[in-house]
Amino acid sequence: MSDVQAHQEERELWPAVRRGFRRKCPNCGSGPLMKSYLKVRDTCTVCREDLSHHRADDGPAYLTILIVGHLMAPLLHVVFTTWRPDPLVLFTIFSIGCVTLSLYLLPRLKGAIVGFQWARLMHGFGAPG
Repeated sequence: MSDVQAHQEERELWPAVRRGFRRKCPNCGSGPLMKSYLKVRDTCTVCREDLSHHRADDGPAYLTILIVGHLMAPLLHVVFTTWRPDPLVLFTIFSIGCVTLSLYLLPRLKGAIVGFQWARLMHGFGAPG
């Protein structure tokens, strides 16, 4: 552990991840984390926490694909084997469901990853100043 991390206060992981998932500042939990759909603010508008250090990159997209795929694939199988709907109806319903769930999860998972990075003092979040 570096000297900087040794002198930092202990940050709780799960509250920070939950705040990030709610798209709130991982430090105070009340300031908005995002300034647009996927753009993270440089600083919190409430507590002035520096959020510019985040490096979410492709993580939220991978997690979104993983979650949506694991939810929708079994559901698609169950619906098809139980009711045998017309293929066009099945495609339409599941396409809308996949897009809706993906659009819902993507910014929330990005916030959760930023909260994780903040709690673990990654990428400069633990730097003094």
